[in-house]
Amino acid sequence: MSAASRSRRAWGWYQLDDRWAARLVADAAVPPGALVFDLGAGTGALTGHLLDTGARVVAVELHPGRAQRLRDRFAGRRLTVLELDVLDLRIPTGPYRVVANPPWGIASPLVRLLTSRRSGLVAADLLLPRAVVRRHADAGGPGRWRSEHATPVPRHAFRPAPQVDAAVLRLRASGRR
Repeated sequence: MSAASRSRRAWGWYQLDDRWAARLVADAAVPPGALVFDLGAGTGALTGHLLDTGARVVAVELHPGRAQRLRDRFAGRRLTVLELDVLDLRIPTGPYRVVANPPWGIASPLVRLLTSRRSGLVAADLLLPRAVVRRHADAGGPGRWRSEHATPVPRHAFRPAPQVDAAVLRLRASGRR
């Protein structure tokens, strides 16, 4: 079975309510003109709010139908849609940010990818299962990154509702803005 044909539950992807999406983007404090990746963009709950900040947004979505809906929904805006697996993304060495509700099943490999030695990551706000966020935050952050447990998000903020609550893992590069 191809990755694109798996169910959203198999991916660990849960659609975020629009009010929560707006709150998470506001909390991320994305400056206008910033390069921001929405990893596992889904139907664009975060994407639209990120575009409204004036950011240059790259939405990464593996599912072909959702990727096309993103292109159609945000046509004419500063959006690039990449139809690929998040873990296959060639991350920039120059400054970039991430605000994302990625597939929960890839949380740890995703954090490793974003915080790799050559990464230009400035800041990441990742919506993940609360236990995963707690584990990464308690570790203090990999290498030159600080990590913290940020906004808690209840399971009823998603469709379908996951079996656990979520939270935002906030990663900030030491010495960068």
